[in-house]
Amino acid sequence: MKRILVIVVFLGFIFNATAQKLNTSRDSIDVFYNKLFSDMKNGYIFKDKVDWLEIEPKVRQHLGQYSDFQSSLKEVTDLFDFAKANHCRIFYNHAEFSGTNHGPTTKDFSEQWVKKFTTKPGFEAKVLDNEIGYILIPGMLIEDNSSKNIHNLSQPMYDAINKIKSTNNIKGWIIDLRFNTGGNCRPMLLALYDFLGDNDVWSSIDINGKQISRTNLKNGKYMDNGKKISYINPKGVLLDKAKVAVITNLATGSSGEVTALAFKDRENTIFIGEKTNGMTTTNINVDFPFGAYMTLTVGYDCDRNGKFYKQIIPDILISRQDDFDNLLLDKNIREAINYLSKGS
Repeated sequence: MKRILVIVVFLGFIFNATAQKLNTSRDSIDVFYNKLFSDMKNGYIFKDKVDWLEIEPKVRQHLGQYSDFQSSLKEVTDLFDFAKANHCRIFYNHAEFSGTNHGPTTKDFSEQWVKKFTTKPGFEAKVLDNEIGYILIPGMLIEDNSSKNIHNLSQPMYDAINKIKSTNNIKGWIIDLRFNTGGNCRPMLLALYDFLGDNDVWSSIDINGKQISRTNLKNGKYMDNGKKISYINPKGVLLDKAKVAVITNLATGSSGEVTALAFKDRENTIFIGEKTNGMTTTNINVDFPFGAYMTLTVGYDCDRNGKFYKQIIPDILISRQDDFDNLLLDKNIREAINYLSKGS
């Protein structure tokens, strides 16, 4: 998920209350798909390019073969494929339902990357070569989008970075997004507040180029269209002028790309690695009946100046030369250190 806007839908309460009164699985399936088609026909960014008169009758006909609600969610795949809704998802009962276009496979990556990816890497913050700060920001798919939960996720990451900042003489910083496949960008950007400072960091536009939202950071707060979404408690001086190298690859997608976009047009910043995945479309969360929710694509992700990138192309291109057993032998890291050490 790229941009996660918490949508409080009063109708969601009505649907859930209604769901308790439904007597058959047939009714449950109808209620769910009525809302799914309604939301896509009204909110999906490419709704006007979809032949709903063709796809809706087909899906509804296929739904007749299912005896229970959860098994009917298999039809989501055909619907999303037909609508080319590659970034939309349905989440229900800890399962995810999407289209079949998932982009690159493990064959597109180095053995080193695949080896580390299978370990489900988490957040890392450490010092390389006694003078380079290294931060790995992974994907963060979370169900609890509350301000409190985002703060609880963000603050420990921010504090780990702050500890390195305050106890070491750091020449420059590497932000590694090679395992950031998406999720919720809010804890990612709050953790990196010191580097981004009190600035606009990204925005979104609709299919006609009209701005939907603008996100900025201010005194540790994550602000969306002027509304405080969550926060961290900042400490010490900002690093918004510090030298930063951002590393990306084909796995960097959705909110991982938003995190990269936040560094576009930042001073003293270089991008290294491979082009990103290309999931630079804006998603919102929409509540559905029976505890399900949907990430619905409603716009395009842009940088702080409103510029859209279909993919982010690095300044220095490096492909499949990873080494996560020894980061100092990783070609991306070596190029980053070379840049960060210049003029120091």
